[in-house]
Amino acid sequence: MKKIVMALSVMALLTSCVSKKKYTDLESRNKETQDLLNTATVKLNACLEEKAGLLARVDGLKEYNENLITTSKDMTILTAKGAQNVEKALESIREKDLKISRMQDALTKKDSVTLAVVTSLKRAVGMSDPDIEINVEKGVVFISIADKLLFKTGSYDVSDKAKGVLAKVAKVVNDKPDFECMVEGHTDNVPYNGSGIIMDNWDLSVKRSTSIIRVLTNQLGVKPEQLIAAGRSSYVPLVANDTAENRSRNRRTRIIVLPKIDQFYEMVEKEMKKQTK
Repeated sequence: MKKIVMALSVMALLTSCVSKKKYTDLESRNKETQDLLNTATVKLNACLEEKAGLLARVDGLKEYNENLITTSKDMTILTAKGAQNVEKALESIREKDLKISRMQDALTKKDSVTLAVVTSLKRAVGMSDPDIEINVEKGVVFISIADKLLFKTGSYDVSDKAKGVLAKVAKVVNDKPDFECMVEGHTDNVPYNGSGIIMDNWDLSVKRSTSIIRVLTNQLGVKPEQLIAAGRSSYVPLVANDTAENRSRNRRTRIIVLPKIDQFYEMVEKEMKKQTK
């Protein structure tokens, strides 16, 4: 019996480590994408400034030719050189417009997809329940569900009531096969004092994450390759753990919905390369 308990403990610990490694990797890749977005935004602003300069140049050339026409009193006179300069300037503006359009498409595509996901989730889950929060931070959708909707105190068995909420989330995720979802378990800072294979709040947070993932995959048809399990224990609280009400707020499960980072990175990188040609 002791050997079995020890084996299960090791498995839980390995699950926590692997999940944390995946989470750290995702955070790193997400930071790289955010840096890429910042660089792309700087280049976009530079293109806009250059376009403004070209427009001013065109206005100057037009004024120059109008002065020629007025001076010669001949409405048909437009110097060949002046006409060529105007055409070249207009061509440069057209090229800049195309580059700006490509950059704006790349930068706004992720935001438009994210907005569609938020709208779908709010419509499916509803906003009347104070124990469910849906918000967007830096282009990422976060669904926070209070633990009292999901688990009993100290337990990682998903309640029947929770399955109804998770079914609504699963419907939106299933409609977006190119999305990934990280299921994060969070606890308060009260030490876990139960028995069995759970050793502490780290174990409990990870176990709750994997329990929800099993419901999403085994009962609600979400593809396992879209899901990432993660446990944060008590180390990312929403508020200070100084009252019973605050500790209740900190006990939660957070589902993070985001487009696959690699796909978005490749899309922006492709558009940025087009500008150098």
